Amino acid sequence: MTSEAHHDDHEQHSGVGLFVGVFLALCVLTTMSFLTYFDFWRERVPTEISRAFMMAVSCTKSMLVIMFFMHLKWEANWKWVLTVPASIMSALLIFALVPDIGLRMRHASYERMKYAAERPAEDQDQHASENPQSHSSQPHPAGRDKAHPHPAA
Repeated sequence: MTSEAHHDDHEQHSGVGLFVGVFLALCVLTTMSFLTYFDFWRERVPTEISRAFMMAVSCTKSMLVIMFFMHLKWEANWKWVLTVPASIMSALLIFALVPDIGLRMRHASYERMKYAAERPAEDQDQHASENPQSHSSQPHPAGRDKAHPHPAA
């Protein structure tokens, strides 16, 4: 590839107008995501739809940044060799860790529960049934007393 051909190729994807257009698109998308925080949006749009909309806006913004500002749109196909395996590993890591995080307190020892920032769900249910006047959603204080022993595993 001659330097003149390379210079012409570089000119095709480095036009100021293209980057200004992408910048304006990012501004519009950011404004759209900002509008979802107002009461008029929350009163009219269900939460599930709002979350899906925000995810679509976020993915679109990230794709614009990756394609144009990181110049991946004009890269060779080797980018897929790096991107696809990393994406697969990310998905596997998420699927492997989510159950671990969700069940982390199921078999905790009394000593661990004594200093835990939160109570396990079974203990919260038991505490609510024993003390119906308590409406506090605050986490249990660090020191447990004998009235709230560790639930049997």
